[in-house]
Amino acid sequence: MRSYIIGTGTIGKTLAVCLKLNGKDVQLIRGSVDDGISYTEEVSVKLKDGSELAAEIEFNSLSNFKVLEGLIIISTKSFGNGKLAEKLRKKVKNSPLVILQNGLGVERPFIENDFKDIFRGVLFVTSQNISKNSIRYIPVAPSPIGIIRQKRFDLDNIVNELDTSHFQFVSEMDIQRTIWKKAIVNTVFNSICPLLEIDNGVFYRESSVFSLAKRIIKECIRISKKSGIDLDAPEIEKQVMLISQTSDGQFISTLQDIRNKRETEIDTLNLEIHRLAKEMNKAGEVKETALLGELIKLKSALNT
Repeated sequence: MRSYIIGTGTIGKTLAVCLKLNGKDVQLIRGSVDDGISYTEEVSVKLKDGSELAAEIEFNSLSNFKVLEGLIIISTKSFGNGKLAEKLRKKVKNSPLVILQNGLGVERPFIENDFKDIFRGVLFVTSQNISKNSIRYIPVAPSPIGIIRQKRFDLDNIVNELDTSHFQFVSEMDIQRTIWKKAIVNTVFNSICPLLEIDNGVFYRESSVFSLAKRIIKECIRISKKSGIDLDAPEIEKQVMLISQTSDGQFISTLQDIRNKRETEIDTLNLEIHRLAKEMNKAGEVKETALLGELIKLKSALNT
């Protein structure tokens, strides 16, 4: 099955290299630019042990394809999902979608546009640009993929298409619980680190910062439980600490986006949790989470 990876950020490029080295037919499609230009460039991925993966990757545009037949992997920023779903609706006939994005509710535009097979992945990796086509990449754990909507394609087959030795995927039947857990972790990292202008390692280095993280986790768990997802605070705190230790020195994507004058995904993190809380008349229970999200929104707007 040919893989079309939409999104040329660090995740899209890293996955493209891993799949190409695994013998897959891969097209990397620019999500924000649709100029009809196709070209090939070498992309290198530097691993934590100092080794390097490299492959020649074909970059393309959506306008070059009338139909996308294969596995469609979404690795763009989630704020563009509405427009992307409309574009893909005419090009994707019976191909499955795998959404590799942060946040809650990111699959909603694809459901509303009546895509038949939608799978959601939750990434447990960190990545950061070193230069244009050079990426520093650290896998933390295999990334689970689960079913959002299913008609024709089997989950295990989808996972087998994507799984490689360096970018690992596993099947997950309770994907909503995993989505919430990761969303809460991202709510911590993607608000606190950019506001402090500091790397991911701050949580294990500074107990006062980790105390703030624990308060945010408790607020978010109140809303997850109201949404039918029963989570355990110590488990998420442990995950935050693990990611902080393994990605010490790396900068979270939201901070990179702000510095590069790009829109952030905070609407699907802190601000989505606040929106859900308001629907439940529980907005007062997520005051710190909402405030951090609003500050990120302002920081991003003032930096553009």
